[in-house]
Amino acid sequence: MVYITKQVKFSAGHRLYNPEFSDEENDRIYDKCNNPRGHGHNYTLEVTLCGKPDPKIGYLYDLKKLKEIINREIVDKVDHKNLNEDVDFLKGVIPTVENLAIKFWELLERKFGDAKLYRIKLYETDTSFVEYYGEK
Repeated sequence: MVYITKQVKFSAGHRLYNPEFSDEENDRIYDKCNNPRGHGHNYTLEVTLCGKPDPKIGYLYDLKKLKEIINREIVDKVDHKNLNEDVDFLKGVIPTVENLAIKFWELLERKFGDAKLYRIKLYETDTSFVEYYGEK
């Protein structure tokens, strides 16, 4: 089994809060990430595919095409956006890094032909990230 990964970057703002909770509960759970004016991150997204390379061309999947799909399906929709307000596929979703990874998976899962989406790794900061492998 071969694994290939493409890394892309984007910047976006969000506010972590649950409208079903009181202001006090949102502050307790989300702390400074509950700032009513929001805050931003410079995200790094890694998309990993797995499978067997095509014996005729040697690729598992063309990395240029992988980048194009990631940009079209995700980056073009979230870069320099307010994730709470500007992104249709995130309506009603608390935009934690965990939920973003799940939603990104849903957008990409069936886009790669014989190559299988293996992992979404999303860095919210240089030292904080989530890895998502889909529902097994």
